[in-house]
Amino acid sequence: MKKFLLILLPALAISMAAMAHNDGDDNRVKNRYELAERFTAPKLQNMLFSTTVDPHYFKSGEKFWYSYKTSNGTKWYVVDPALRKREPLFDHAKLASQLSEIMHDPFIAEQLPIRNLDVAEDGKTFTFEVVGSQYKKPEDGKKDKKEKEVFYFSYDYTTKQLTHLKDKEKETKQLRWASVSPDGKTVVYAKDLNLYRMSREDYEKLKKDEKDSTVVEIQITTDGVKDFGYGQPYSLLNTDTLCNGKRKGVYGVWSPDSRYFVTVISDSRAVKDLWVINAIAEPRPTLESYKYQMPGEKEAPQYHMYLFDMTDNSRKEIATSRFKDQTISVAHKPFEHKQRHMYDQPSVWLGDNERFFVTRSSRDLHRIDICSYTIGQDTLRPIIEERLNTYIEVRPLSALADGKELIQWSERDGWAHLFLYDDEGNLKRRLTEGAWHVHQIVKVDEKRRVVYFTAMGREEGENPYYQHFYSVSLDGGAVKLLNKGDFFHESTMDDAARYFVDNYSRVDTVPETALYDYMGNKLMTLETSDFSQLFANGYKFPETFKVKAADGVTDLYGVMYKPFDFDPNKSYPIVDYVYPGPQTEATCYPFTRMTVRTDRLAQAGMIVISVGNRGGHPNRSKWYHNYGYGNLRDYGLADQKAAIEQLAARHSYIDINRVGIHGHSGGGFMSTAAILQYPDFFKAAVSCAGYHDNKIYNRWWSETHHGVKEEVNEKGDTTFVYKISSNPEIAKRLKGHLLLVHGDLDNNVHPGNSTRVINALIRANKRFDMLYLPTQRHGFGDMNEYFYWRLVDHFTDYLIDGRTKEVDIPQR
Repeated sequence: MKKFLLILLPALAISMAAMAHNDGDDNRVKNRYELAERFTAPKLQNMLFSTTVDPHYFKSGEKFWYSYKTSNGTKWYVVDPALRKREPLFDHAKLASQLSEIMHDPFIAEQLPIRNLDVAEDGKTFTFEVVGSQYKKPEDGKKDKKEKEVFYFSYDYTTKQLTHLKDKEKETKQLRWASVSPDGKTVVYAKDLNLYRMSREDYEKLKKDEKDSTVVEIQITTDGVKDFGYGQPYSLLNTDTLCNGKRKGVYGVWSPDSRYFVTVISDSRAVKDLWVINAIAEPRPTLESYKYQMPGEKEAPQYHMYLFDMTDNSRKEIATSRFKDQTISVAHKPFEHKQRHMYDQPSVWLGDNERFFVTRSSRDLHRIDICSYTIGQDTLRPIIEERLNTYIEVRPLSALADGKELIQWSERDGWAHLFLYDDEGNLKRRLTEGAWHVHQIVKVDEKRRVVYFTAMGREEGENPYYQHFYSVSLDGGAVKLLNKGDFFHESTMDDAARYFVDNYSRVDTVPETALYDYMGNKLMTLETSDFSQLFANGYKFPETFKVKAADGVTDLYGVMYKPFDFDPNKSYPIVDYVYPGPQTEATCYPFTRMTVRTDRLAQAGMIVISVGNRGGHPNRSKWYHNYGYGNLRDYGLADQKAAIEQLAARHSYIDINRVGIHGHSGGGFMSTAAILQYPDFFKAAVSCAGYHDNKIYNRWWSETHHGVKEEVNEKGDTTFVYKISSNPEIAKRLKGHLLLVHGDLDNNVHPGNSTRVINALIRANKRFDMLYLPTQRHGFGDMNEYFYWRLVDHFTDYLIDGRTKEVDIPQR
């Protein structure tokens, strides 16, 4: 018996120890997930509210109003920059009481559900809407659509008088198909793929009653057809609903005097179709068809430019052709802030009543022409020509004196800068220069002859991605910094170019907003974000870092996200969140709300980083941006690996033997390429909606950033040759644990991209995981939260809990 007990007791001890170990694991997992669950998307909505000020400028001057939400509710303010004064727009308690009486619904001052607030020309009358709790009564003979009743109000800012606009509730709201002429007399739109017009008076009738039979519609064209018509959406989805008698918007720009209307339409009839299937549609699965050109395909859309004379409804096609499969766009004047609701606002061409400007681009984007067109001519006339051995990027053209002077953004010397031309294309002077990047023009002050713009990389000692606001004289002189401070600045200037609102932050600071004058003098602080509830729940800012690229020379900048219960004495796996570029990078530099892919993922018990790579963000040098040209699969991988190795050497809490990587779209492509190209370094990857085989991604992105070769044979025929390495080609190299994720209705990156990787992995006898998201487009929509937990599960299993499985399937 004693011998039996002696045998049993050690076994019992081992069993109890195992149970204790398992209980500890369960508690550890539970605690880890508790922290992750604390910051789910719905909970975060009630922890942090406004982080920026969006100024809505008065039509009558420089005043503006804005709304801002904190843990004390939403408040509306009016700012008078000239008086350096900010005051509440409403007496919120009184307004809540008045709304309660009129609508018979209870309201409180802290939570007023005001929407579509706007200010009238007089600068004192505001209008807004409030949705009630009761549903509208259906009109006679109509089926109830279960729409809640909407109440309309006007509010006199000076007298604080509220007026219930009962008659306005009978009107149709926000007709979004109208292109209104600058003089306000004519409305242009599309119907059944053709161009129509009506008077402004008839348009106003339709606002009150969309079925008004007295409205006179004038049909201007009759030759619109499917895939070559007016009002055809650019996505070319659901084209079977285009000829249904409904009015639709048509893109176009007006001459300043309202006589002419010019539009560019695409003939996409030759472009091949692509399909996705909604497998859970009722009563049976449905096929969704759309036009989609892939790299190298000869069936390209052809663009036509038409000029309409509104005095006689005549149409003239302007000859634009110079490059095979070119694209063209008409330059338009920037919308003023008072036109922020652009449904009824005119888009006016850049130029005078007789002339406008057009940008023309070759298919390989090595050639860009800035052209002018004068009424009466038959063709465009190039006035500025850009040529480069890689792709040329453009920004909107700016003009002075109705086009007598032009400001062009160009990267011709390897950095993005501004150049001033006359209207014949003669360079007058360059406005900026140096090893830094002009991002975009914000405002041109013609009276003072000053251009205001945003730029990066100019301030020594700062992160080169931090954006600032600058000015420079059009007559020459030094560039002036207008908003000092080691932050990422986003600035909005008023129409008169006298004041600007500056939202500034970093990933590791609380966002603030200030008001400045045009000389860069700070007038007042407007807001500081309320982080009290976020901090109360344990939030901690991420950390920034700088490392070297794999070349040992180029500086790379990144952000590190840690668990909020981080212990420097513990060892953590590291997960790299990637997007290779070249149009952007995964790394955020201003403060950004918590996301499923970075700081929320870190709360599951891992270090998460995002870092740039050569060939990434365009807001550095042209060399940095175009580093991956011609090598779109592999160009960023070595830099990502080098960054992780440097961080692990720098920080003892990073376990270099537990490295994961994940990303979406281009990041999905990159993360799969990484685990295949460096199979002994990356142990786990989650690849979402990746364009794993760029040969079946869209032509514009793939040909632009990888390059396409234009070849002309002896007969003069032009073809475009596209060759690129793909992930399916190296699927057999898989050693780690790969999870592929894709939405089955992704009409941007077709699900076939992931299917091709799956096919290659199966044929290579590799184990992997696949998450298929029904009815989801490219962004995963309402399944993002579900995806987050599967992302957490995958990295928890293979990087934290040490779960293993043999990747190679035995051959029998």
